[in-house]
Amino acid sequence: MNLVDFVTKYRKTLNNRISDLTITVSSGSIKDMEQYRSIVGEIQGLSTALDELSSLLKGFDTDDEDVTGS
Repeated sequence: MNLVDFVTKYRKTLNNRISDLTITVSSGSIKDMEQYRSIVGEIQGLSTALDELSSLLKGFDTDDEDVTGS
């Protein structure tokens, strides 16, 4: 697996998890405030990971624009 494939798959995995968690929150299936806080915290962490990945890849020299998300 090359770098472009890895980054693409990693981003897709993180975005899918964010989507799943967002659906959980918006569907009203949260049991209590503790679970809500946990899910929101996970969404924030995943979003931060995606942002950091994008920042790190901005300086990466590649011919493929898919790596940087452009």
